[in-house]
Amino acid sequence: MLLYIIKRLLLMIPLIFGITLITFTVIHIAPGSPVEVQTEMSLKASAQAKENLKKLYGLDKPLHIQYLDWLKRFVSLDFGKSFVDGRKVVDKIIERIPITLTINVLSLILIFITAIPIGILSATKQYSLFDKLSTVFVLVGFSTPTFWLALLLMILFGVNMGILPISGIQSIDIAGMGPFERLLDWIRHLILPVGVSAFGGIAGLSRYSRSGMLEVIRQDYIRTAKAKGLTESKVVFRHAFRNALMPIVTILGLSVPGLIGGGVIFETIFAIPGMGQLFYLSTMSRDYPTIMGILVIGAVLTLLGNLIADISYALVDPRIRARK
Repeated sequence: MLLYIIKRLLLMIPLIFGITLITFTVIHIAPGSPVEVQTEMSLKASAQAKENLKKLYGLDKPLHIQYLDWLKRFVSLDFGKSFVDGRKVVDKIIERIPITLTINVLSLILIFITAIPIGILSATKQYSLFDKLSTVFVLVGFSTPTFWLALLLMILFGVNMGILPISGIQSIDIAGMGPFERLLDWIRHLILPVGVSAFGGIAGLSRYSRSGMLEVIRQDYIRTAKAKGLTESKVVFRHAFRNALMPIVTILGLSVPGLIGGGVIFETIFAIPGMGQLFYLSTMSRDYPTIMGILVIGAVLTLLGNLIADISYALVDPRIRARK
């Protein structure tokens, strides 16, 4: 197992460089540039001024030279400085990571503690009223756009009922609040973003859990366990559930990038100063260093998530561990 992990980590190195090369090329050949974005609203911006900006940002060099310059900095974990405010990209990312990480961890926890029981109950009570209702919920969850759901909840709970805030992560007058009031204010601000972020995940994971459980509980060893007189709970949770974990492990591994990458849509809608909003603003302003920094972090986390999923497979299924 240790040798397998080392091989996978070494394989990640060329993959990361390949991803950075493709990403760097795509964002630079896309329409628009930082110089155009910064000067389009200024009628007095001369051609010389635009040329000076290109030299300042290093955009006057050939594309492969720009990439090599960026790669040299990346090796030393330096993503450069933002084109927007001149701050270091690393500092901007570190500043926003805690907010995004908190929201997405809470969302992931909510997804797992809700979706897995729903999936198990739907599988063990197949074709029951609960199973039919959960199927309807899954269809609604898959078909509901995140931005539309967010706007509806903002109108209902924020505008019409006025019981939940609809933007930010804290109130303007938080300085005058005590510790307990600040905690309540923080929780109230997180209810809608966490709920919107988790809604689609609950629908998807509950369906994966149901399918995995249905496949397992039809196996011969489950019938044998029941024939031995074991209780339903022991058969389901001790024998069936562990063997139905494969789809759940896959989802968990694929969820790792989202913990840092954040939700561009709901962070922008709720005006949450996290990684998703930073990525959106950086894209609109063509802030190449910040875009590259966020995308590289997402790529690394994706590769690590796949590795974690593979290792988890081996821990869950001894047959896979024996092959490795």
